[in-house]
Amino acid sequence: MDESNTNFISTNFNQKNWNEIKTKDSWMLFKIMAEFTNGFETMTKIGPCVSIFGSARTPADNNYYKLTEEIAYKLTEIGFGIITGGGPGIMEAGNKGAKAAGGKSIGLNIELPFETGSNPYVDHKLSMDFNYFFVRKVMFLKYSQGFVVMPGGFGTLDELFEALTLIQTKKTSKFPIVLVGAKYWKGLLNWLKDTMLVEKNINEQDFSLFKVADSADEVVNHIRDFYDKYSIKQNF
Repeated sequence: MDESNTNFISTNFNQKNWNEIKTKDSWMLFKIMAEFTNGFETMTKIGPCVSIFGSARTPADNNYYKLTEEIAYKLTEIGFGIITGGGPGIMEAGNKGAKAAGGKSIGLNIELPFETGSNPYVDHKLSMDFNYFFVRKVMFLKYSQGFVVMPGGFGTLDELFEALTLIQTKKTSKFPIVLVGAKYWKGLLNWLKDTMLVEKNINEQDFSLFKVADSADEVVNHIRDFYDKYSIKQNF
């Protein structure tokens, strides 16, 4: 162990003894339980929803922002509520489209240094705050009947691969996942095929777990057709 790591550990243990650390962990369990309870009680009343993910840094004049609005609007028209992370950028666009169509606009907010509070298009009654990413991810996965993945960063990839892993391992039922923006996702998909697949870390059939689309109609039709094809009823 190098000296910097030793100093870090020594400093942290000098600040808190082991009993203090254990006590803090015990109290943390109650906070986690409270977040799960509040989330379950709120989300079970909402009905069928699609989650939209994407970058918080996308400006309102960006084509992907406008496309997200359109996708959310059209999904709302066929009976889905829209769930986002409640922040700016792509999340704001999703909530804006849902609200414009008169649908349910849900925001699952998390406190971050560069994001503060909900965007103005989230229904205040359907806005929830989370301290823990993993609790928030459970809400997205448990109460969404489809994922729309717009261009984004690490957080967007985190949600995407979490969903793919759970479906691949059959820890959750299959649901439609759409990557929007063929040009944006091309490099990643090429790497999956040329490297990950070649190394046999995934199978060819894993590429059937998602679809790539460039238009709002493609997204909406795929999600609608998915439930017709698999005879799965939406949770109305």
